[in-house]
Amino acid sequence: MQLAHVGQWLQLGGPVMVILLLMSIGALTLILLKTWQFTERRVGARDYLPQFFDATARGHWQVAHQALEGRPGPLPAVLRLAVLARRDRSVSEADAREQVAAFAADQIEQQRSLFRPLEVIATLAPLLGLLGTVMGMIEAFQRLQAAGDRVDPAILSGGIWEALLTTAAGLIVAIPVIAVLNTLERKVERLHRDTESALTRVFTRPIGAGGATREPAPAAQVGDLPPSDVMP
Repeated sequence: MQLAHVGQWLQLGGPVMVILLLMSIGALTLILLKTWQFTERRVGARDYLPQFFDATARGHWQVAHQALEGRPGPLPAVLRLAVLARRDRSVSEADAREQVAAFAADQIEQQRSLFRPLEVIATLAPLLGLLGTVMGMIEAFQRLQAAGDRVDPAILSGGIWEALLTTAAGLIVAIPVIAVLNTLERKVERLHRDTESALTRVFTRPIGAGGATREPAPAAQVGDLPPSDVMP
């Protein structure tokens, strides 16, 4: 698309078109930022879970912790804390569950950051486009009224298509934002489900493992490990 055409559309659409252009730039920036964040944190990675669950089912907490080493992201961070809580006999199981659940909730909420601005853009863009169309239609009918007996159909038709530009622009901004936002929300929902399922398997004894015993607690406690071993 040529810059001259963009400038012409901005002139025809007026202030509403300029606002929609700024909103589209902001939405694109937020989408790129969230995509990079999810990729950097490997939010969708699950390849380490079979080894981790096998170790936890056998009560080998040291092996389970090793399976999470070097894994970025919110789910490995939550599981590392859960393993440390299970190995720390000074913390009751109820307290461990509550602390890990609170940490998991914070991690999941962090993944939802910047969702709200995208929701606002997706909601307001069509409404602003419709507002621009209504204002353009009002202007077109005013010109038609001013023409009096010398009514030219081109006046009305030209005003209508110019007014509809803002509606089209609003939909062009909103539709991709809604699609991307739904994709990101599904990733967070899956992370939420996987986190709940994983914590359930960590804090409950597997079926058929009635004779399994917990690994003796090592000398190191939860507070002895550096924050990097818990946080992503």
